[in-house]
Amino acid sequence: MSPKPLVSILIPAYDAEQWIGETIGSALAQTWPRKEVIVVDDGSSDETLAIARRFESASVKVVTQPNAGAAAARNTALSLSQGDYIQWLDADDLLSPNKIECQMLAAEQAASRRVLLSSGWVRFHHRTKNAEILPTALWRDLAPTEWLLRKMSENLHMQTGTWLVSRELTIDAGAWDTRLLLDNDGEYFCRVLLASDSIKFVPVAMTYYRMAGFSSLSNVGSSRCKLEARLISMRLHIQYLLSLEDSPRTRSACLTYLNNWYLHFLPDRHGLVEQLEKFALELGGALEEPRLSWKYDWLRQLWGWPAVRRAQLMLPSIRWMGIIQWDKLLNRLERRGSS
Repeated sequence: MSPKPLVSILIPAYDAEQWIGETIGSALAQTWPRKEVIVVDDGSSDETLAIARRFESASVKVVTQPNAGAAAARNTALSLSQGDYIQWLDADDLLSPNKIECQMLAAEQAASRRVLLSSGWVRFHHRTKNAEILPTALWRDLAPTEWLLRKMSENLHMQTGTWLVSRELTIDAGAWDTRLLLDNDGEYFCRVLLASDSIKFVPVAMTYYRMAGFSSLSNVGSSRCKLEARLISMRLHIQYLLSLEDSPRTRSACLTYLNNWYLHFLPDRHGLVEQLEKFALELGGALEEPRLSWKYDWLRQLWGWPAVRRAQLMLPSIRWMGIIQWDKLLNRLERRGSS
């Protein structure tokens, strides 16, 4: 009998000493028998590398490089991998023990290795048992065009760890874009989608996405570099969808996508709104003034968009930090009670 396919679990890590041990543990706990784990430390300044090296073995490789960003670390990990399938895993996230096995069983039943496999995912802070499952319109079998159209028109996404990607699709997608300090995963998996025949959703598999608060790389904030990266990614998203289908419905989805993100570029301190407006005109439409809830609208009327953006950065940050700290406290109490 031929051996089961090898799955490479690739983990880029930067200053992740709080989580990296648990993340590697979830990779090693996978019930799929043939796997390799590759951790790339991206020039961490804490104990991430030292903790990761405690797991080194014949099936766990740990390397380090000067800090170059998550996309560069993922490219390094991929260059070292030997797997028939690729499982991407962020350094603070977790996989359910049967996640890869369930998707590989679906892969074995698929018509070709160009079927892209996805899974469900949940947000959590410290306790996975309290994670809330919130299915979206992407949680089903879809054609690439329909998947991307739903993502852009409904402002949805799939977390990085949900995907299991064959080597064939990985090669066709190419390298991660190191220009993108933000949304490099969204842009990368668009290219994987374009190379795929279809997306197979495996409901019994599960990924746990840790909400790290507003220090997370995914937080846009007021960073010019992140806003510029987001703009590049948005332009590429539009290009990818229209390459699959250029029609009134896809152009409408692209306009909705631009309008969903318009608020993040206000006030226009960096001259980027003009580019958004140009994108909208090319699609045959225009940007619409963002709709605000009452608590932000009165700020806009009194002090303008700068006050709105400051409030949008500050208020959710305070709320999230309170939730995270409360969950952390409950996690400690539960661990003490069980010890």
